[in-house]
Amino acid sequence: MTSRAPAKIILCGEHAVVYGQPALAVPFGALTADVTASAGIPGSGLAIIAHDINQSIRLAPEERNGLAYAAQLILRELDKPIPDMILEVRSSIPIGGGLGSGAAVTAALMRELAAWFGHTFSAETLNSLVYQVETIYHGTPSGIDNTVIVYERPVYFVRGTAPITLSIQTALTLLVADSGLSGSTREAVADVHRQFDADPAHIQSMLTQIGKLVDMVRTGLEHGDMSVTDLGQLLNDNHAILRELGVSSPELEQLVSAARNAGALGAKLSGGGRGGNIIALVTSTTAEHVANALQRAGAAHIWQTELEPISD
Repeated sequence: MTSRAPAKIILCGEHAVVYGQPALAVPFGALTADVTASAGIPGSGLAIIAHDINQSIRLAPEERNGLAYAAQLILRELDKPIPDMILEVRSSIPIGGGLGSGAAVTAALMRELAAWFGHTFSAETLNSLVYQVETIYHGTPSGIDNTVIVYERPVYFVRGTAPITLSIQTALTLLVADSGLSGSTREAVADVHRQFDADPAHIQSMLTQIGKLVDMVRTGLEHGDMSVTDLGQLLNDNHAILRELGVSSPELEQLVSAARNAGALGAKLSGGGRGGNIIALVTSTTAEHVANALQRAGAAHIWQTELEPISD
């Protein structure tokens, strides 16, 4: 058996979402986490083999590794003993790139282990379980990674409320460029929190601006009445605020500038920042030119994805 979960891209709203503002994210199926289960030797217990990071874990009660914790949560939820089995984890999603690698691996592992016992979780239950593991990786996660990955739909998300899956009327072409540097979401979130504690009025005003931008993007995509040029400018505006919050980096700024100079309608960091990825809104006629410019600017990897109109 094999279970799969996609990566995710945050279009807008990162960091502000931690403070109750909305964020908008979409699944990114070009990159996935895959977990395959097979029977183990009787009495061998549960082994988790993460091929991409050369890690092998034998499940034990005291183990607090994120993968082991994910398995423990499922066994506890299903009230099952540790089975004799092997879970093999493979992921094409860069770690620390703001694409939800941790949540995708967790979701795929949990689905696979539940399926081993003949069980399928509802999206709501699985989302709650994946979030618990996200706290190990990110400290105080927003919850958007696990939500969009588990539901596998474009999601408008406000922390503490039920996610809203969106109907999209506007087709978008996005380039995702990997800076090649791993960013720590935990550290970036903690730095913004320190700024908030030091000057809550100023930081809150910036976070509120991000929330307003997200609502404008959502309305434009759902109604189809916003030009991609205007959408691109909103992405640029969102990046400017993130840069002011200090979660960008010289490498990300270089990629954002290269994309815009090559004809991207908008470009911004995506995710926690300080490394990871940027996204660039392009058209079918400019995509190749922008991708070439990103490559020259030092992008380690570039992926193209299409967000097609989606109706309920």
